[in-house]
Amino acid sequence: MSDTNPPLLAAFGRKRKLHKEISGERDRLYRIAWSWCHDSFTADDLVQETLARALTKIDSLRDENRLQVWLTQIMANLYRDQFRRITPDTGLETELLAGGDDPEQAANRSQLVARTRHAIARLGEDQRQVLTLVDVAGFSYADTASILDVPVGTIMSRLSRARKRMREMLEQQGIGRADVVPLRRPQ
Repeated sequence: MSDTNPPLLAAFGRKRKLHKEISGERDRLYRIAWSWCHDSFTADDLVQETLARALTKIDSLRDENRLQVWLTQIMANLYRDQFRRITPDTGLETELLAGGDDPEQAANRSQLVARTRHAIARLGEDQRQVLTLVDVAGFSYADTASILDVPVGTIMSRLSRARKRMREMLEQQGIGRADVVPLRRPQ
């Protein structure tokens, strides 16, 4: 055997491992895509294109620890470039019936979710993307800035304006801070 085989095998093993990890990100990417476009077919197409692009450009991933950021950045670029023509609407994936909810609680939660979805849909695209990446997907400001290719300060100001606007819209509908359901599930 020659000395070139071990590096070749290591590269093959790395690619195989990354292929598996990339495929494992499908559900997370779908949730983000759906929150951007609120259409299951468009979200599925966006995720499929993201995964295909990632698998063909796997050698451009410099830091394997930032795989989620890299994939989400690919998806954000695809969304911006290809999928923006479709009028986006946004919502949140939720479990409408929590463990001990009675029918009245479930109906109240359902109304709250519908109002929240409507308020998010009314946000501008830039604010909607930042809100879903930070508050729903849990990305840091720096990672969100990298994904959307804007400065961190822009992320912070968009997020602040999005949260303020959401608060205003929900208060107009009679929803106060005590009624709000966290956007993210506890880890």
